[in-house]
Amino acid sequence: IFSIVVFGSIVNECYVNKDSQNPELLCIFNENESACSYGIAVGIIAFFGCIFFFIVDLYFQQISSVKDRKRAVLLDLGFSGFLAFLWFVAFCFLANQWQRTTMSRGFAQGADAARAAITFSFFSIIVWVVLAVRALQRYRLGTDMSLFATEQFPADPSAPYPGYPVGSGTESTETYQSPPFTETLEANPKGYQVPAY
Repeated sequence: IFSIVVFGSIVNECYVNKDSQNPELLCIFNENESACSYGIAVGIIAFFGCIFFFIVDLYFQQISSVKDRKRAVLLDLGFSGFLAFLWFVAFCFLANQWQRTTMSRGFAQGADAARAAITFSFFSIIVWVVLAVRALQRYRLGTDMSLFATEQFPADPSAPYPGYPVGSGTESTETYQSPPFTETLEANPKGYQVPAY
């Protein structure tokens, strides 16, 4: 959501006319086109990255390969850390260019959008650092526990497969108590004659 706010506010309101005589649209951040382009690019990358990793999280339990699970968590960790860095650069760059901007009548129209882009780029730093820390915790948990491997297989590849798990102890040890039919079987039941061939 923060990435949508950043690139949406830059695209919609941060390109303004400096004055009524000049019809050219200029970036509100000190007339530096790079500042607007960088903010838009980082916002779009973050937005599509969030969608991708949301889908990966939905299907994570269905990934059967241990290596693929490990790669997914490492990719999440690397991407989150990288985006935290990109948002830090975006915040510093946009705040620096906004500080150097000389306000004119045309630039005053987009001032709120510029402040929103700077503010939400700062919040995005915090969010992506938290996501990177959670991915690191998930990776450490996976290496200690069974995130990347199944519990039923031993660590030693030459060890035999484990046996069938035992029950809860409430089952009876007697497997068969009595025959299903209690009638006695006679050699020639009443009313039945053996056919002669």
